[in-house]
Amino acid sequence: MTTDSQGKPSFFSFPHPINASVARVVAGGVVLMAIATIVFDQPWITLVLAYGFIARVAAGARLSPLAYIVTKIIVPKFNLPYRPVAGPPKRFAASIGIVFSVSAAVLSLGFGLNGAAYTVLGCLILAAGLESVFGYCLGCKIFGFLIGWGIIPESVCEDCANFEKRAQRMAARGLRPDGTPLVD
Repeated sequence: MTTDSQGKPSFFSFPHPINASVARVVAGGVVLMAIATIVFDQPWITLVLAYGFIARVAAGARLSPLAYIVTKIIVPKFNLPYRPVAGPPKRFAASIGIVFSVSAAVLSLGFGLNGAAYTVLGCLILAAGLESVFGYCLGCKIFGFLIGWGIIPESVCEDCANFEKRAQRMAARGLRPDGTPLVD
């Protein structure tokens, strides 16, 4: 996460760590929007999906209405647990979401190829569904493989290999993995 001169996260940064509960609920929202796009034959929703992914990659929940609602309303309302996971793999997964949602938008709105666009959305539904229902992040797994193969340098996410060690190190200092105090 990039920081400003006072050590605060810059506006255009992605949280590290990220709350897995938030990621799962946001993924559920993506699934619902993608299904609605197909079922109601409303390809303009692909633009909303694409904007959401771009906004989340650029600035976390700050610019994404879906992520903001999940973070500020849904997670607190339903008292979903704070479960920290490494941010860089989730950002990478959201970047893959950009590719799929923008591809679907271009195929449908640019070329009128709704069938092809909806096939791409089907792949997005599968990946986001796995995240939402089972907490299995395909993009995160790909991120791990790319680090293992040396394509993404380990320095991008030194905590990713063993995020539990970060949690233990921060807890010993009285902090959550995101640096906030353990006691509110």
